[in-house]
Amino acid sequence: MSAPIVQGWCPGAHRPMMSGDGLVVRVRPRLARLTKTQALGLCELAARFGNGTIDLTNRANLQLRGVAEGDHQPLLAELAALNLLDPEPGIEIRRNVLVSPLYQTGDLTARLAQELIDRLAELPALPAKFGFAVDTGSERLLTGDSADIRLECGPDGLILRADGADSGRRVSEAEAIDQLLALARWFADIYTHDTRRMSRVVAEHDLPSDWQGSKPGPVGKLLPPGTCDLGVFYGAAFGQLPARALQNLIQNSGASALRVTPWRLILLEGGFFVPAPEFVASGTDPLMTTDACPGAPFCPQAQAETREIARALAARVPGTLHVSGCAKGCARMASADITLVGENGRFDLVKQGRAGDEPSQRGLSPETLLTMDFT
Repeated sequence: MSAPIVQGWCPGAHRPMMSGDGLVVRVRPRLARLTKTQALGLCELAARFGNGTIDLTNRANLQLRGVAEGDHQPLLAELAALNLLDPEPGIEIRRNVLVSPLYQTGDLTARLAQELIDRLAELPALPAKFGFAVDTGSERLLTGDSADIRLECGPDGLILRADGADSGRRVSEAEAIDQLLALARWFADIYTHDTRRMSRVVAEHDLPSDWQGSKPGPVGKLLPPGTCDLGVFYGAAFGQLPARALQNLIQNSGASALRVTPWRLILLEGGFFVPAPEFVASGTDPLMTTDACPGAPFCPQAQAETREIARALAARVPGTLHVSGCAKGCARMASADITLVGENGRFDLVKQGRAGDEPSQRGLSPETLLTMDFT
């Protein structure tokens, strides 16, 4: 089998990616938030132009799948009408900004994220997947999520930290984005094709002392489904949001807005809990520790169907489960207790590892997997 192709870029709205079921069109919510009108409108577009499902990605973006090539331009017009589209494709590509979902309107996180978005045009040329995290709550929630430059809070106040460095630079709010741009320029001057992420550059080059010295604050616990001060969290198995079910949930819960996270969770802002069997309502549900890519036939590189076997095995695997259609492992870059990698309709088994690691067993059929003891 040939090695899977690593694209090196992510789909956007202006630049979608072709998959096995049509175009993948990515929408990047500003400040991780859609108004009720935007969320309901996106659900309508998923049903009208896509396959009826919205994907929630591990970068807190939303994707419509199954879009016909001839529908791409009409879809862009509808996204623009909802104010979900950057008019300039170059800005859309740069708007890789993760935002901690527990921010309050107008607080430090919201102010910094908005200023960063407003100044994206000042960034130097950066690799396509280069991203930022604004995580300035009392506890850091985005440490396990992909970002190259991080704004966080520590015991001494606001810090700017290069990903991969143990400490960062103490900054004031007024200078924070100026210094972020300066750090991005430092990276842009020295990165290579093999070091396209900040952590790789920091591992191979001495980070100037000006960008170090202030320790970040404590790391918070992962948020479970359930109610919080801002509304109610629901989980999305495999990051899938059935569009019609999501419409009903937004309406029935009384939510005023939808916030997205990189953890397969959505927050219904201002909403209250209502039963929604299409979504995960309990933090103990094994689907919240199970990752699975779309698999065959939806991804042309996938070598096996993935989500049916993932659902069947979720409750039988203690710990984390990752079912990947190929060795790229797009659904989960971190290690899992059990990883299954598609290979010509069967699966290779990796224990305590990632999709590209050496398997302990090869060529397992779905039927065999259903009889195995994973404890």
